[in-house]
Amino acid sequence: MNQTKNSIIIGSDHAAYPLKEKVKTFLTEAGLVVEDVGTHSETSVDYPDIAIKVASRVSNGDFKRGVLLCGTGIGMSLVANRFDHVRAALCNDLFSAIMSRRHNNANILVMGGRVIGETLAREVVTAWLETPFEGGRHQRRLDQFDSMKNMV
Repeated sequence: MNQTKNSIIIGSDHAAYPLKEKVKTFLTEAGLVVEDVGTHSETSVDYPDIAIKVASRVSNGDFKRGVLLCGTGIGMSLVANRFDHVRAALCNDLFSAIMSRRHNNANILVMGGRVIGETLAREVVTAWLETPFEGGRHQRRLDQFDSMKNMV
């Protein structure tokens, strides 16, 4: 099922659960329909299970964008970027969030729940959602990136 551009999928592990709940509320307040694939508490879970749920749904086109959170954001990024058509960007600052959209057309925002605070996370999410992809030479580079899967 293809979602509208007004929907987004989100997931986190236990380390980032409190921040995920805040980000989810912010996304809803911003008018987005949010599908939360877990986790739903601070009970320990394996982050790859959550990353797979989000990245697979972005990869297959069910969602245009997603958000992943774990302790540092590194683990979620590593898992998500194994999926075709996923460009997951770890952004714990505004500049990275903006550039991940402008130049890389990132479709999954990843943040570290133990790295970034609530206020900055809100600003990062806003910048990431509002920044358009510039296309042009950047699209050519993304096309090169996508063709790499045939090299392995």
